[in-house]
Amino acid sequence: MALTTLNEVLKIAEQTQTAIPGFNIDNIEIPEAIMAAAEQYSCPVILTIGQGAIKAGQMLYLTDVVRRLAEQTSVPVVLHLDHGTGYDQVIQCIRAGFTSVMFDGSNLPFDQNVEITKQVVKAAKAVGISVEAELGAIGGVEDGIFRGGNNLVDVQEVERFIHEVEVDALAIGIGNAHGIYKGTPNLDFDRLEACQRLSPPPLVLHGGSGIPDDMIRKAIRLGIRKINVATEIRDAFMAGLESSVGDRNIYTMYRCAAARVERLAAEKIRLFQRVEDQGQIA
Repeated sequence: MALTTLNEVLKIAEQTQTAIPGFNIDNIEIPEAIMAAAEQYSCPVILTIGQGAIKAGQMLYLTDVVRRLAEQTSVPVVLHLDHGTGYDQVIQCIRAGFTSVMFDGSNLPFDQNVEITKQVVKAAKAVGISVEAELGAIGGVEDGIFRGGNNLVDVQEVERFIHEVEVDALAIGIGNAHGIYKGTPNLDFDRLEACQRLSPPPLVLHGGSGIPDDMIRKAIRLGIRKINVATEIRDAFMAGLESSVGDRNIYTMYRCAAARVERLAAEKIRLFQRVEDQGQIA
């Protein structure tokens, strides 16, 4: 199957009242393991390339890997840019073959975020590419980069934003954060409900690693349609490597790492797709 767009898989999420997983990928073993889990549950999946992989020079390599994996599977696959840093990077990714891009202007003044997002949308829509935006700077550490922010979106800004810019998805801060949480996160579900009442585009929850399952389920019930997982995927891969380092066999190490990633991806897919609630993927 050819790569698809974020817009297309979010339509599926809305129809089924589920969330599509957005998994960060950093090497060939991680997306292969994720696709094994996605195929097991016939689940659409978003394979995300973040700033860490881009800085490591992996963008074109991983783009080719994802394209080949998509051609070999029967489930919809999106190739997505995570936390795009500016217009130029977005254009670079579109030219490389991404089918979805995120511009993160959440740390910019509101009007500047709107203006650049409009430019991104104009360029992306001209070639059929989906766009995700962000409001309410989501802090924490991702890809070794500290992001400041109070993690809480201004509902009035959401209302202004969606009237000025037409995006396919909107990431909002409701107390979520990147990286591993210190203690139990405190998600502001009242804020999420207030945003949902504005009839926004599909809403995105970043910082999905470490959020308790009951909170994830509630967020999905209240309208979250895409959930990002990065830190837990990397931790699973590293745990697999560490568990087999005594064998001093590189192929054994990679197999163990991939198995850990596949197991975690399957757990997230079951949770996000509400398998236990529905008995099957809707």
